[in-house]
Amino acid sequence: MSDYVLQAEDVAIHYGGVKALDGVALTLERGQIRGLIGPNGAGKSTVIDAITGRRRLTRGRVRLGGEDVTTLGPVERRRRGLSRSFQRTSVFGQMRVRRQVELAAHSMNPEGSEADAEASLRELDLLARADDVAEDLGYGEQRRLDLALALVGRPTVLLLDEPMAGLSVKESLDLAQHLKALTSRWNVSVLLVEHDMDVVFGISDVVTVFELGRVIASGEPAAVRADPRVREAYLGSAA
Repeated sequence: MSDYVLQAEDVAIHYGGVKALDGVALTLERGQIRGLIGPNGAGKSTVIDAITGRRRLTRGRVRLGGEDVTTLGPVERRRRGLSRSFQRTSVFGQMRVRRQVELAAHSMNPEGSEADAEASLRELDLLARADDVAEDLGYGEQRRLDLALALVGRPTVLLLDEPMAGLSVKESLDLAQHLKALTSRWNVSVLLVEHDMDVVFGISDVVTVFELGRVIASGEPAAVRADPRVREAYLGSAA
């Protein structure tokens, strides 16, 4: 059995002569957070789409817990423990918080949906708002609700696409701490695409840097931050 909960091997997506991804290799260990950074258009969101089955690969393989899931669609991969969030929240504004998490949980496991929803809401500190309509939540709380929806079914891997987008500094740090706690309490691994460098370098175990559809650096946060290629391509004076 593989030591990795997730492996992307030589993943490529080409559109004619355009190489959106070109030979990307990524791994995730159990309980690990891997941050993905890079300029806009570098391929970060595309690689999440590729891993979750929303984009057809030109070549390459995706393995989940050692199983080759390359030919499986997004729903099948979700049922095998691969969950994701999007840049825009997927919450239903007119629906009560508890109800929408229960519905999401029911789609994964009809018999244990209430307990599953309760656990997800508790983990994201949303039980006190469970009977409120989602549109009455603050934006930071809506982001946490989005994460609670991704947690139903107890996934082994979470792929998060800019979960801190639009949050205040305090809200971003709060959500980052929730993510860090999840890896130990829920034994979940996280692939995190995020523009907030303080968050990425603060909570990631490893950081991978994209440029023009390729990985140009990968390793421990301190080593990546000091890499001249990374400073030139993305971090600049912020490094």
